Amino acid sequence: MAERSFAKEVEDLRIGAGETFRGEGILAVTKALLQSGVSYVGGYQGAPISHLMDVLSDAHDILGELNVHFEASASEAAAAAMLAASVNYPLRGAVTWKSTVGTNVASDALSQLASSGVKGGALVIVGEDYGEGSSIMQERTHAFAMKSQMWLLDPRPNLPSIVSAVERGFELSEASNTPVFLELRIRACHVYGAFEAKENVSPSFTLADAMENPTRDYGRIVLPPSNFSHEIEKIENRWPAAIEFIKKHKLNEFLGGHKGKAGIIVQGGMYNTLIRALELLGLANAFGETDIPIYCLNVTYPLIDDEVKGFCLDKKAVLLIEEGQPEYLEQAVNSILRGSDIQTKIIGKTVFPRAGEYTADVMRDGVTAFLEQHAPKLVRGAPSKAPVLLAERMASVFETVPQRPAGFCTGCPERPVFSAMKQVQKDVGDFHVSCDIGCHLFSILPPFDIGNTTMGYGLGWSGASAFNAEAKQRTVSMMGDGGFWHNGLTSGVGNAVFNKNDNVLIIIDNGYAAATGGQDILSSRSANKTKATNNPIARAVRGMGVEWIKEVHTYNIGEMKSVLKDAMTTKEKGPKVIVAQGECMLNRERREKPVRHKAIADGKRIIRTRFGVDPDTCTGDHACIRISGCPSLTLRDNPDPLKDDPVAYVNNDCVGCGVCGENAHSAVLCPSFYQADIIFNPSWWDKLKANVRSGIIGALQKMDYKIRQRVSFGDAR
Repeated sequence: MAERSFAKEVEDLRIGAGETFRGEGILAVTKALLQSGVSYVGGYQGAPISHLMDVLSDAHDILGELNVHFEASASEAAAAAMLAASVNYPLRGAVTWKSTVGTNVASDALSQLASSGVKGGALVIVGEDYGEGSSIMQERTHAFAMKSQMWLLDPRPNLPSIVSAVERGFELSEASNTPVFLELRIRACHVYGAFEAKENVSPSFTLADAMENPTRDYGRIVLPPSNFSHEIEKIENRWPAAIEFIKKHKLNEFLGGHKGKAGIIVQGGMYNTLIRALELLGLANAFGETDIPIYCLNVTYPLIDDEVKGFCLDKKAVLLIEEGQPEYLEQAVNSILRGSDIQTKIIGKTVFPRAGEYTADVMRDGVTAFLEQHAPKLVRGAPSKAPVLLAERMASVFETVPQRPAGFCTGCPERPVFSAMKQVQKDVGDFHVSCDIGCHLFSILPPFDIGNTTMGYGLGWSGASAFNAEAKQRTVSMMGDGGFWHNGLTSGVGNAVFNKNDNVLIIIDNGYAAATGGQDILSSRSANKTKATNNPIARAVRGMGVEWIKEVHTYNIGEMKSVLKDAMTTKEKGPKVIVAQGECMLNRERREKPVRHKAIADGKRIIRTRFGVDPDTCTGDHACIRISGCPSLTLRDNPDPLKDDPVAYVNNDCVGCGVCGENAHSAVLCPSFYQADIIFNPSWWDKLKANVRSGIIGALQKMDYKIRQRVSFGDAR
């Protein structure tokens, strides 16, 4: 079950020539793929292109009608290797993943592909995850394009430009026999717009045609001596062919004015932000009309020397807007100009930050600094709107709203694992924890503060492999079920078995690739009509040779604590694996909430479990919060006027997982938690029991009150 369904939106993919297609960027990409006659599509989910994989999955029937094969790949490497189908056959193929971590995983296959070259168009759609909303290390796809000699498209973030980039990307790939990158930032993936559609096209040469008529060309295989000729072929044949195609089809754009001593060169993906900055400065309108000359690089690699020189030749200074570092474009443009003895000044990182996302306020400041120095008349003559930017408007809000670290969702089945781990540390002492990529990485933040390193998806146990030494304390490694199937089974579990590792691995089995949107994986319990699910992780681990393996339900904190303590202290040697099972609460709620609401609306009897804290019993110590961190477990004023400390309180976000009470019991905290069953559409028997209980409790309360009154009067006398 993915984060959201695109079942309704994908029906628009059937729109034909002359009709207007409206939707998000990811839907436009899918429509462009179908219009391009693609034969196969694959990929691995990850922000900001997770929804592209979800769209492709929901469009499975439409893809089938067009004879397009779609595959949710086991990893980015598996997706990249799919493009091998385009090496010998005129098959158009596209794959997608999150960059740069995904490109790291895929780099071996990509290097092979870029060396051999392609016959059919090969397009790699990467979600360029750089900037303030990113969850990964801050690197750029540009380096991979340069390293492997793959062309890099960076289209302006509007639907017509994105669709054109997909279609032209295939053509560029075929014209130069080279795989092509198409990078999309998060705003491009979700920008909403419209474009004039074309007819969907079935591939003229199908996968079946290739399978029934195999072609072999030794010159395309990356082995000596072919691999030596590939490098020469890249420079002498493929590069010139790409340059010619880019120039002929005008993939880069000359926008704005045509005259002026100052101009701007900008990455295509940054164009909208540039126009917004110019609009704020009074130098452009919302439609992008401006008198400042702009050279928009929809292809950032390779650069077109003639276009760069032609744009800069009549200008004294040019602002080069290149987000991130190193400044590949700035260095390349300077090299092109100086090699031709053109002395135009290229201004880039001297007015822009060397690193970090170029938001609207950053862009405005950089453009202002450039214009004040090299075109002061433009700045002084512009009708400035004196804008109040978002950061300025929110300054007062940030002063009053307390910061709250990112953390697990309410009811998350992964939270109790780390609650148990904190308790075990009190018993056996601190231990090194090797983290992994996934939701469980939130354990490194308060209130748990657990985790020492993270090395990559599925590499949790490999990240602690150096610690396979004799010591008084074992290490604990983490791995999610998504990371386990992605890379962890071989590089983690297999590596530990082979090297007779004596440490501990916890695999969190929540049933999905939860961190990327809840997509099904091999061990998902759901019934998926296009995928093979229900393959237990424990069975795979045993198959790798692990003998010490325990399966625990995550919400049973007492058992989780006992099993982990046993793993840390047992005299038995060899790798120890704990599979902690508990369904992702978000996916569970997505599945159960609509059913529950409908049942309540239909008048059916439904029971919901909720938890609360008795304010009279709560001591105000808040240890329950420190070992839980659940967003629904918070604070409120103490009802006792003689006590200053606020009491713990469970708000209405509670989903009834019971972790707060389990923690209180396991850690031997105060007995202030209680469970309450809320009955919707109660039966007559439910009402009768409630009335009887209310009557008995009321009578006891009156009796207690009278006793207290007599005691008080007696003491007074």
